[in-house]
Amino acid sequence: MRAGNDSSDSNLYLIGFMGVGKSAVGRFVARLLNMRFIDSDHEIEERAGMTISSIFETRGEAAFRQMEREFILNGHPENGCVVSCGGGLPIEPGMREILLSKGVVICLFASEATIVERTSRNDKRPMLHAEDPAARVRALLNKRMPVYKKTGTGISTENRSMQEVASHVVRVYRHEIRRKALKNSKPNDAPQDESDA
Repeated sequence: MRAGNDSSDSNLYLIGFMGVGKSAVGRFVARLLNMRFIDSDHEIEERAGMTISSIFETRGEAAFRQMEREFILNGHPENGCVVSCGGGLPIEPGMREILLSKGVVICLFASEATIVERTSRNDKRPMLHAEDPAARVRALLNKRMPVYKKTGTGISTENRSMQEVASHVVRVYRHEIRRKALKNSKPNDAPQDESDA
């Protein structure tokens, strides 16, 4: 059942480590909100005419990160979209602030063990091409987690059904939309309500 478009139509950006379920959850949430689903990695592959792995191999990670930046800045509609972001996208300098300025950001989480188990099924993840993928996951998680936590409201996908996670995402999205609308409607010189602090 579709809930219909939210009046603001602000984009929703799903961030988090690879394997936490951003694309699967994003598609489900997009249906619930009657919005368009976009996967940043897929869009970049389509425009580059090659896979993410090939981009890494032939052009390098820096070129791929620049493609991600260009996609977020100018490569998708300004509203009406649920965007699944690549795991490293919010980590690059300035990207966190850009995402927050463009819409609502929600971070999906899962345990290290679950991420290792899920990503082991996929050989198309260039960041995990290592002798010890589990150690690589741990190192990347330690580096990225502080940024994830500062960027968006966190929701765990651990031992939860797709419907449960998607419903939680929709609730948080709508709460953030209401909060932003309330904040924007207040005069700059109005006294701040303590409950809003």
